Amino acid sequence: MLIPAREQQHIREVFASKLKHDVRIVVFTQNFECSYCKENRELVEELASLDARIKVEVYDFVEHESKAREYAIDKIPAIALIGEKDYGIRFFGIPTGYEFGALIDDIIDVSNRRTRLANTTREMLRRVDKSINIKVFVTPTCPYCPKMVRLAHQFAMESEHITAHMIESIEFPQLANRYNVMAVPKVVINDRIEFEGAVPEPYFAQYVLAALEDHQHT
Repeated sequence: MLIPAREQQHIREVFASKLKHDVRIVVFTQNFECSYCKENRELVEELASLDARIKVEVYDFVEHESKAREYAIDKIPAIALIGEKDYGIRFFGIPTGYEFGALIDDIIDVSNRRTRLANTTREMLRRVDKSINIKVFVTPTCPYCPKMVRLAHQFAMESEHITAHMIESIEFPQLANRYNVMAVPKVVINDRIEFEGAVPEPYFAQYVLAALEDHQHT
């Protein structure tokens, strides 16, 4: 058991009062050469056992290559959260530690089909008309990381042009190296605009709009 019994009871109550519609958790895994794949799958299955509205689909990264392509999964362990549609919400690496809370809140938002963003932020995101990808590099022990993951994932829910990926730095050291991750959270937007640390919601939205501007000038 990955989620302690007491915590399971608490989550069960939260889900019972807050979930509305079904949520599909699509998991990509592999039976060998993937640290945390087994735990990632077990974590999601334990969560699904707490509420009938949570449905889990498990795919093998190699065997189900076309599914991986369909969901734009290029590394594992990976989770895609799907509600009435695919919002572009991804977790690469197991969401444990502080990130577990982000997963729970994401499930609630996807089930309710609405984010908790300020109306002003929603207005700003309506201006996004080009593809924006947000990568948020995290570690499980970073207390400031979930806030950035949550904002990125809510941005993806608000705009069909935005995809948002949580990337666990310790599980993907080669990516952390490539993106020069010295501290977390580190946010990289369209591989061009980046910042470190937790910033307030309006600032984060401004960075997204800056990436959009950058898009238009290239």
